[in-house]
Amino acid sequence: MPLQPVNRRSVPDEVFDQLVAEVMDGDLGPGETLPSERRLAEVLGVSRPAVREALQRLATAGLVDVRQGGSTTVRDFRRLGGLDLLPRLLVVGGNLDLAVARSILEARLHVGPKVAELAAVRSGAALEEPLRGAVEALAAATDGVRRQHLALAFWDLVVGGADSITFRLMFNSMRAAYEPVIEALSVVMADEVDRVEAYAALTVAIIDGDAAAARETAHDLLSVATTSLTEAMDALGR
Repeated sequence: MPLQPVNRRSVPDEVFDQLVAEVMDGDLGPGETLPSERRLAEVLGVSRPAVREALQRLATAGLVDVRQGGSTTVRDFRRLGGLDLLPRLLVVGGNLDLAVARSILEARLHVGPKVAELAAVRSGAALEEPLRGAVEALAAATDGVRRQHLALAFWDLVVGGADSITFRLMFNSMRAAYEPVIEALSVVMADEVDRVEAYAALTVAIIDGDAAAARETAHDLLSVATTSLTEAMDALGR
Protein backbone atom coordinates (compact mmCIF):
# COMPACT_ATOMS: atom_id res chain seq x y z
CA MET A 1 0.00 0.00 0.00
CA PRO A 2 1.27 3.56 -0.67
CA LEU A 3 2.70 5.49 2.25
CA GLN A 4 0.50 8.28 3.59
CA PRO A 5 1.32 11.61 5.25
CA VAL A 6 1.45 11.16 9.01
CA ASN A 7 -0.85 12.78 11.54
CA ARG A 8 1.60 14.49 13.87
CA ARG A 9 -0.33 13.46 16.96
CA SER A 10 0.96 9.90 16.46
CA VAL A 11 4.55 10.51 15.40
CA PRO A 12 6.70 8.39 15.49
CA ASP A 13 4.33 5.51 16.24
CA GLU A 14 2.45 6.06 13.00
CA VAL A 15 5.67 5.95 11.02
CA PHE A 16 6.56 2.65 12.67
CA ASP A 17 3.07 1.22 12.08
CA GLN A 18 3.06 2.17 8.39
CA LEU A 19 6.48 0.66 7.79
CA VAL A 20 5.54 -2.50 9.69
CA ALA A 21 2.45 -2.85 7.52
CA GLU A 22 4.57 -2.50 4.39
CA VAL A 23 6.82 -5.33 5.53
CA MET A 24 4.05 -7.58 6.87
CA ASP A 25 1.89 -7.14 3.78
CA GLY A 26 4.78 -8.15 1.58
CA ASP A 27 4.93 -4.78 -0.17
CA LEU A 28 8.55 -4.66 0.98
CA GLY A 29 10.09 -8.10 0.55
CA PRO A 30 13.18 -9.64 2.16
CA GLY A 31 16.36 -8.04 0.88
CA GLU A 32 14.65 -4.92 -0.44
CA THR A 33 16.09 -1.55 0.49
CA LEU A 34 13.96 1.06 2.20
CA PRO A 35 14.02 4.67 0.98
CA SER A 36 16.52 6.90 2.73
CA GLU A 37 15.62 8.66 5.97
CA ARG A 38 15.36 11.92 4.08
CA ARG A 39 13.02 10.45 1.45
CA LEU A 40 10.81 8.76 4.04
CA ALA A 41 10.60 11.98 6.01
CA GLU A 42 9.51 13.84 2.85
CA VAL A 43 6.87 11.27 1.86
CA LEU A 44 5.46 10.92 5.37
CA GLY A 45 5.66 14.60 6.20
CA VAL A 46 7.62 14.10 9.41
CA SER A 47 11.07 14.89 10.77
CA ARG A 48 14.08 12.71 10.13
CA PRO A 49 14.51 11.98 13.87
CA ALA A 50 10.98 10.52 13.89
CA VAL A 51 11.86 8.31 10.93
CA ARG A 52 15.15 7.33 12.54
CA GLU A 53 13.39 6.27 15.74
CA ALA A 54 10.86 4.21 13.77
CA LEU A 55 13.64 2.48 11.85
CA GLN A 56 15.46 1.67 15.08
CA ARG A 57 12.26 0.10 16.44
CA LEU A 58 11.91 -1.93 13.24
CA ALA A 59 15.47 -3.16 13.72
CA THR A 60 14.78 -4.07 17.35
CA ALA A 61 11.72 -6.03 16.19
CA GLY A 62 13.95 -7.95 13.78
CA LEU A 63 12.22 -6.62 10.67
CA VAL A 64 15.11 -4.69 9.12
CA ASP A 65 18.86 -4.37 9.21
CA VAL A 66 20.04 -0.79 9.67
CA ARG A 67 23.61 -0.07 8.65
CA GLN A 68 25.25 3.00 10.14
CA GLY A 69 25.56 5.54 7.37
CA GLY A 70 24.25 3.01 4.85
CA SER A 71 21.08 1.41 3.63
CA THR A 72 18.21 -0.19 5.55
CA THR A 73 17.19 -3.59 4.19
CA VAL A 74 14.18 -5.76 4.98
CA ARG A 75 14.83 -9.03 6.81
CA ASP A 76 12.98 -12.28 6.21
CA PHE A 77 10.86 -12.10 9.36
CA ARG A 78 9.23 -15.46 8.66
CA ARG A 79 12.63 -17.12 8.85
CA LEU A 80 14.36 -14.88 11.39
CA GLY A 81 11.61 -13.26 13.48
CA GLY A 82 10.45 -14.17 16.98
CA LEU A 83 7.08 -14.81 18.63
CA ASP A 84 6.80 -11.13 19.52
CA LEU A 85 5.70 -10.54 15.91
CA LEU A 86 2.56 -12.66 16.30
CA PRO A 87 0.24 -9.79 17.27
CA ARG A 88 1.16 -7.87 14.12
CA LEU A 89 0.88 -10.97 11.92
CA LEU A 90 -2.53 -11.92 13.29
CA VAL A 91 -4.15 -8.60 12.38
CA VAL A 92 -2.86 -6.94 9.21
CA GLY A 93 -4.58 -3.91 7.75
CA GLY A 94 -7.36 -4.24 10.30
CA ASN A 95 -8.23 -7.76 9.14
CA LEU A 96 -7.83 -11.02 11.04
CA ASP A 97 -5.49 -13.43 9.25
CA LEU A 98 -7.23 -16.79 9.75
CA ALA A 99 -4.15 -18.74 8.70
CA VAL A 100 -2.12 -17.13 11.48
CA ALA A 101 -4.99 -17.67 13.92
CA ARG A 102 -5.03 -21.34 13.03
CA SER A 103 -1.26 -21.62 13.47
CA ILE A 104 -1.57 -20.15 16.97
CA LEU A 105 -4.26 -22.66 17.90
CA GLU A 106 -2.19 -25.48 16.43
CA ALA A 107 0.77 -24.41 18.54
CA ARG A 108 -1.48 -24.31 21.62
CA LEU A 109 -2.66 -27.82 20.87
CA HIS A 110 0.90 -29.16 20.93
CA VAL A 111 2.36 -26.98 23.69
CA GLY A 112 -0.61 -26.83 26.08
CA PRO A 113 -0.69 -30.52 27.01
CA LYS A 114 3.04 -30.47 27.80
CA VAL A 115 2.60 -27.36 29.95
CA ALA A 116 -0.25 -29.06 31.85
CA GLU A 117 1.92 -32.15 32.33
CA LEU A 118 4.77 -30.08 33.76
CA ALA A 119 2.39 -28.19 36.03
CA ALA A 120 1.17 -31.51 37.45
CA VAL A 121 4.72 -32.69 38.07
CA ARG A 122 6.26 -29.46 39.36
CA SER A 123 3.43 -27.78 41.25
CA GLY A 124 0.57 -30.22 41.75
CA ALA A 125 -1.42 -29.54 44.92
CA ALA A 126 0.10 -26.06 45.30
CA LEU A 127 -2.18 -24.97 42.45
CA GLU A 128 -5.38 -26.29 44.01
CA GLU A 129 -6.75 -23.07 45.46
CA PRO A 130 -6.03 -20.76 42.49
CA LEU A 131 -7.13 -23.29 39.85
CA ARG A 132 -10.37 -24.15 41.64
CA GLY A 133 -11.05 -20.43 42.01
CA ALA A 134 -10.45 -19.92 38.28
CA VAL A 135 -12.86 -22.74 37.42
CA GLU A 136 -15.52 -21.30 39.75
CA ALA A 137 -15.20 -17.91 38.05
CA LEU A 138 -15.45 -19.59 34.65
CA ALA A 139 -18.61 -21.43 35.70
CA ALA A 140 -20.21 -18.23 36.97
CA ALA A 141 -19.53 -16.23 33.79
CA THR A 142 -22.34 -16.02 31.26
CA ASP A 143 -20.69 -13.85 28.61
CA GLY A 144 -18.58 -15.62 25.97
CA VAL A 145 -15.92 -12.93 25.78
CA ARG A 146 -15.66 -12.84 29.57
CA ARG A 147 -15.16 -16.61 29.58
CA GLN A 148 -12.32 -16.31 27.12
CA HIS A 149 -10.55 -13.86 29.43
CA LEU A 150 -11.12 -16.21 32.37
CA ALA A 151 -9.81 -19.16 30.36
CA LEU A 152 -6.64 -17.17 29.69
CA ALA A 153 -6.35 -16.51 33.42
CA PHE A 154 -6.71 -20.25 34.06
CA TRP A 155 -3.93 -21.07 31.62
CA ASP A 156 -1.77 -18.32 33.05
CA LEU A 157 -1.86 -20.24 36.34
CA VAL A 158 -1.05 -23.52 34.61
CA VAL A 159 1.89 -21.97 32.76
CA GLY A 160 3.17 -20.53 36.02
CA GLY A 161 2.93 -23.97 37.59
CA ALA A 162 4.94 -25.49 34.75
CA ASP A 163 7.89 -23.31 35.85
CA SER A 164 9.38 -23.00 32.36
CA ILE A 165 10.62 -19.62 31.15
CA THR A 166 10.44 -20.71 27.52
CA PHE A 167 6.82 -21.81 27.77
CA ARG A 168 6.05 -18.65 29.75
CA LEU A 169 7.42 -16.40 27.01
CA MET A 170 5.58 -18.42 24.36
CA PHE A 171 2.34 -18.05 26.30
CA ASN A 172 2.89 -14.32 26.75
CA SER A 173 3.36 -13.82 23.00
CA MET A 174 0.34 -15.93 22.09
CA ARG A 175 -1.80 -14.11 24.63
CA ALA A 176 -0.67 -10.72 23.29
CA ALA A 177 -1.75 -11.82 19.82
CA TYR A 178 -5.02 -13.36 20.97
CA GLU A 179 -6.41 -10.73 23.36
CA PRO A 180 -7.06 -7.98 20.76
CA VAL A 181 -9.20 -10.37 18.64
CA ILE A 182 -11.10 -12.13 21.41
CA GLU A 183 -14.43 -10.76 20.24
CA ALA A 184 -13.79 -11.79 16.64
CA LEU A 185 -13.04 -15.36 17.76
CA SER A 186 -15.92 -15.61 20.23
CA VAL A 187 -17.99 -17.99 18.11
CA VAL A 188 -15.07 -20.29 17.34
CA MET A 189 -13.86 -20.35 20.94
CA ALA A 190 -17.28 -20.88 22.55
CA ASP A 191 -17.08 -24.67 22.22
CA GLU A 192 -13.87 -24.60 24.24
CA VAL A 193 -14.46 -21.99 26.93
CA ASP A 194 -17.99 -23.25 27.64
CA ARG A 195 -16.64 -26.66 28.68
CA VAL A 196 -16.29 -25.81 32.34
CA GLU A 197 -16.28 -29.50 33.26
CA ALA A 198 -13.13 -30.00 31.15
CA TYR A 199 -11.32 -27.22 33.03
CA ALA A 200 -12.46 -28.82 36.28
CA ALA A 201 -11.12 -32.21 35.16
CA LEU A 202 -7.82 -30.68 34.16
CA THR A 203 -7.62 -29.00 37.56
CA VAL A 204 -8.09 -32.32 39.34
CA ALA A 205 -5.42 -34.01 37.20
CA ILE A 206 -2.91 -31.24 37.91
CA ILE A 207 -3.45 -31.00 41.66
CA ASP A 208 -3.34 -34.81 41.91
CA GLY A 209 0.06 -34.74 40.20
CA ASP A 210 -1.24 -37.05 37.45
CA ALA A 211 0.93 -35.96 34.52
CA ALA A 212 -0.58 -38.37 31.99
CA ALA A 213 -4.14 -37.37 32.81
CA ALA A 214 -3.23 -33.68 32.74
CA ARG A 215 -1.65 -34.06 29.31
CA GLU A 216 -4.60 -36.00 27.87
CA THR A 217 -7.26 -33.74 29.39
CA ALA A 218 -5.50 -30.61 28.13
CA HIS A 219 -5.27 -32.05 24.62
CA ASP A 220 -8.97 -32.89 24.65
CA LEU A 221 -9.83 -29.39 25.84
CA LEU A 222 -7.64 -27.51 23.36
CA SER A 223 -8.45 -29.63 20.32
CA VAL A 224 -12.03 -28.32 20.13
CA ALA A 225 -11.22 -24.76 19.04
CA THR A 226 -8.50 -25.95 16.68
CA THR A 227 -10.98 -28.24 14.94
CA SER A 228 -13.67 -25.55 14.81
CA LEU A 229 -11.37 -22.96 13.26
CA THR A 230 -9.92 -25.45 10.77
CA GLU A 231 -13.43 -26.36 9.64
CA ALA A 232 -14.34 -22.68 9.35
CA MET A 233 -11.27 -22.01 7.20
CA ASP A 234 -12.05 -25.02 5.01
CA ALA A 235 -15.57 -23.67 4.51
CA LEU A 236 -14.08 -20.36 3.37
CA GLY A 237 -11.77 -22.21 1.00
CA ARG A 238 -8.63 -21.08 2.80
